[in-house]
Amino acid sequence: MGNDNKIELFTPKYFGACTIGGILACGPTHSAVTPLDLIKCRRQVSSALYKSNLEGLKTILKGEGIKGIFTGFGATAIGYSLQGAGKYGFYEFFKYNYSNLIGKELSEKYKTTLYLSASASAEFLADIFLCPFESIKVKTQTSIPPFANNVVDGFNKIMKSEGVYGFYKGLYPLWFRQIPYTMVKFATFERVVELIYSYLPKKKSEYSLGTQTGVSFLGGYIAGIFCAIVSHPADVMVSKINNEKSSNESTANVVKKIYGKIGFVGLWNGLPIRIVMIGTLTGLQWLIYDSFKAAVGLPTSGH
Repeated sequence: MGNDNKIELFTPKYFGACTIGGILACGPTHSAVTPLDLIKCRRQVSSALYKSNLEGLKTILKGEGIKGIFTGFGATAIGYSLQGAGKYGFYEFFKYNYSNLIGKELSEKYKTTLYLSASASAEFLADIFLCPFESIKVKTQTSIPPFANNVVDGFNKIMKSEGVYGFYKGLYPLWFRQIPYTMVKFATFERVVELIYSYLPKKKSEYSLGTQTGVSFLGGYIAGIFCAIVSHPADVMVSKINNEKSSNESTANVVKKIYGKIGFVGLWNGLPIRIVMIGTLTGLQWLIYDSFKAAVGLPTSGH
């Protein structure tokens, strides 16, 4: 890092900047794809509801209008902004501290393990922030008419009917979905970016910020494809569990019951649209995150 950078690396100000970058990367991008997410969630809960994604879009527009295709927007915006803060901020924090813990030599030798460990730790915490809003989002999106009119309405209804448990009954499946997802997202991104630069004729620092953020987008998109595949079965379960009305059963029993109904094939409902959604989403997130880092005087991600 050069002396003209505005923020010193690995200081509280640095980790704070990464946290803000995570909010900007995740909140707006997840919110923007709410229509795709809405159709995906509804098809996961009831595969017979719409014959195709296009039919789903047309049906929702016809019956509920433009407002209808953005059902769940508020909970998505809040939940994924909080998750993005934890995901990126804690990732940078854990990566730095785990590296110091094991030393530079081992950090270089076991880079992938370092990325996996740091991202898993970060996502574990980030999902605790996300889970209540994910519950509101999924219940609102998968019920017709929508379960709630807005975030506050959804919060009050869940609290009244199920208490705090209602916000966190999907936490274990969320962890099973998001932790592998984030481990793949960060580790794949880091290694793909490293691979891209290894094939380019110049060092990373010699390229313009436009080129560097372009590499970030490409690395993020490739990582997103793998993320979607790895985490999809758990994503289906999260949608199904939050759609279940009963709050008396344990999460394990509900998962067993749902699997008995849909089987292995049912765990992959909605995968094609999720690959497109997550690939684009992840690419854009890394593009926004690294653009923000560059704007405040920090180096872009990856080696």
